[in-house]
Amino acid sequence: MSTVTQAAKVLYTAKTHTTGGRERGISKSSDGNLDIKLSTPGTKGTGTNPEQLFAAGWSACFEGALGIAARKRRIDLPAGTAIDAEVDLISDNGGYFLGARLNVSLPGLDKDIAYELITEASETCPYSKAIKGNVDVVYNLV
Repeated sequence: MSTVTQAAKVLYTAKTHTTGGRERGISKSSDGNLDIKLSTPGTKGTGTNPEQLFAAGWSACFEGALGIAARKRRIDLPAGTAIDAEVDLISDNGGYFLGARLNVSLPGLDKDIAYELITEASETCPYSKAIKGNVDVVYNLV
């Protein structure tokens, strides 16, 4: 478990309460902004699942990191910038793990610059940093 150094500053703490897990569970945030039903991936359940939630959070965070990288270069992200996240739940030899792809669309931006922004964003996005070395990740420029 890592600890925050004295120089570090906690900017935000997300708090949720979950019961029932991925099988007919519910999850609510302490501020009331999140109130969702959970269901197992691939079933006809009425809720979302942890993989979808991770994909949504990661792609939003990554786009923010792209914006920071672009501003450092005094570049505006193009209109239509979008990220399609794909998070796989994989079973192997009785265990489970994740695989993931971020398909990044930066329409009209020079490919070399786009790849530089994606690389920098992957090094600064907290989600990307958290899973580095733990999840097979592919970043695609689409």
